[in-house]
Amino acid sequence: MTRALVVDDEENIRLVLETLLKKHGYRVRTAGSAEEALEALEAEPADFVLADVRMPGMSGIELCKTLDERGFEGTVIVMSAFGSVDLAIEAMKAGAYDYVSKPFKQDEVLLALRKAEERESLRKENARLRAEAAERARFGEMIGASEPMRTIFRMIEKVAGFSTTVLVRGESGTGKELVARALHDRSDRKAKPFVPVNCGAIPEALLESELFGHKRGAFTDAHSDKLGLFEVADGGTLFLDELGELPLALQVKLLRALQESTIRPLGDTKDKTVDVRVIAATVRDLEQEVDAGTFREDLYYRLDVLQIVVPPLRERPEDIPLLIERFLEKNNAKLGTEVEGVDAATQKVLLGYPWPGNVRELENVIERAVVLCEGKRITTGDLPPKLLDPVDPSKIILASDELSIKKMQRFMEKTLIARALEKTEGNRTQAAKLLELSHRALLYKIKDYGLK
Repeated sequence: MTRALVVDDEENIRLVLETLLKKHGYRVRTAGSAEEALEALEAEPADFVLADVRMPGMSGIELCKTLDERGFEGTVIVMSAFGSVDLAIEAMKAGAYDYVSKPFKQDEVLLALRKAEERESLRKENARLRAEAAERARFGEMIGASEPMRTIFRMIEKVAGFSTTVLVRGESGTGKELVARALHDRSDRKAKPFVPVNCGAIPEALLESELFGHKRGAFTDAHSDKLGLFEVADGGTLFLDELGELPLALQVKLLRALQESTIRPLGDTKDKTVDVRVIAATVRDLEQEVDAGTFREDLYYRLDVLQIVVPPLRERPEDIPLLIERFLEKNNAKLGTEVEGVDAATQKVLLGYPWPGNVRELENVIERAVVLCEGKRITTGDLPPKLLDPVDPSKIILASDELSIKKMQRFMEKTLIARALEKTEGNRTQAAKLLELSHRALLYKIKDYGLK
């Protein structure tokens, strides 16, 4: 049964409404004041609260505000006597859904409740559909409903069960390690270690020992045997991040480890067999590195058996709302906050910003905003100033790790077309003139870039 709480300081009003609502299938409780109502809701929730605006002590408006602050999930309808309609409207601003004028007709009360029930039913259905869509968009720790991300999810499902080496490419902050973890978690190796190592964060002099281990006395300060990360990851997955930073001398040893499934620790005279799947990641264009002589061609071809390219966030803006929701959920749990979302103006800013730092930058921005937020929703005042300034595409290009002229040209074209369409308020003929393009060429590019 639908639960209703009637709040009014007049006993006869409470009795009339209780009789009416019970007759129409509601389970009804009553309270003679707002304070009593709050206690009743603490003891047992209600689906609907029907409350008078004017009451001794806490008013109906203050009750609405308090319920809103406490995150009350039900619907509040206020009752106002003749001449206090302005108060009823004020109550609606404070969180009430509707109001009924006193003296009221029974049909008016029932109609208000029916409308509220329909609204509540739609709200729950929307919440259910959003939850289902969000669940479908999750793939391990990754989130994405865009076609580029769905393509990556399908690729991971296909190749996870094989021990084949995978090369993951993408700009810094796009989530390359999450791809590697998803490959590991969906493989037969998931019960064994997943060992990540950032090749660019370890000094070159220590990197060989870190990867392959050493024997006691192999060099100064080698006071005991040390297992290398290849042995630590035996049976599991070794994730080599920033592989482009690997020195040429170590590239030879890595190539042998991949080809022979054996390693030789520093100072040892015997090889050790290891069963490790290697997943490598880089922001660099390894083909250019090969041409420049800084990366071995044979190692590149050995690594590039399967390649997964993670797109930058600016190329999949439809994933931003899903990521925002996930980061809010994560930060609320971590920080003990109750931020419910972002307001419309903030959403527009977040969707329009090109995110040179990709998903990692978005996550940091949301965490900062949650800390600064003073209400239930993040506003533009909670965002870093740089997000509110007009974006210079040249700065984004310089800040990006992407070196492909072709990809950056697409970014520039998309940015300029979007600007022209905004300036002409969607008039494509005028936009084509500003861009010095034919109308037909502009229509093609609008479709190609997914612009509206």
